[in-house]
Amino acid sequence: MTVIRPLTMDDAPALAKLVAGNRDFLSPWEPLRDESFFTLDGQRAAVKESLAHRDQGTVMPHVIVDDDGQTVGRIGLHGIVAAPSFLSCSVGYWVASEYNGRGHATAALRQVLRVAFTGLGLHRVQAETLVHNEKSQRVLENAGFLRYGVAPRYLRIAGTWQDCVMFQILNDRV
Repeated sequence: MTVIRPLTMDDAPALAKLVAGNRDFLSPWEPLRDESFFTLDGQRAAVKESLAHRDQGTVMPHVIVDDDGQTVGRIGLHGIVAAPSFLSCSVGYWVASEYNGRGHATAALRQVLRVAFTGLGLHRVQAETLVHNEKSQRVLENAGFLRYGVAPRYLRIAGTWQDCVMFQILNDRV
């Protein structure tokens, strides 16, 4: 069973191995990365930064773990706003190529929604995908997200400002 768990500094070695081994696979979907990002020191720095944002209450970073206890990707809630009139965040995730198509992303997304809605009491979770990222769009739809539009030149991915399909899911209990 796929599970998510909070990110820790101890995850840096496994993440370094995953991002280095999946560099070409992930590059069309991510910002341009400095060479150091793909090293153990780079992942230690990335984890440290994520944990600092977590401590500020703006990010909830997690790793995705498979049935064998192997880290297979990351998922996180970002841009958390917990104001009474705007209880919202964005979700981002990736799963290593060798683990794609096995339901890990959908299972992780459903679990992180429980963190957002039950744990944090948020009203809305948003997600963005590049218009040609149909696999990620299916993951979002399978987890109950609804498409609500397209944002022109929304994210700078692979060095270019790109259009994104926008998705959201609402917490009807808030």
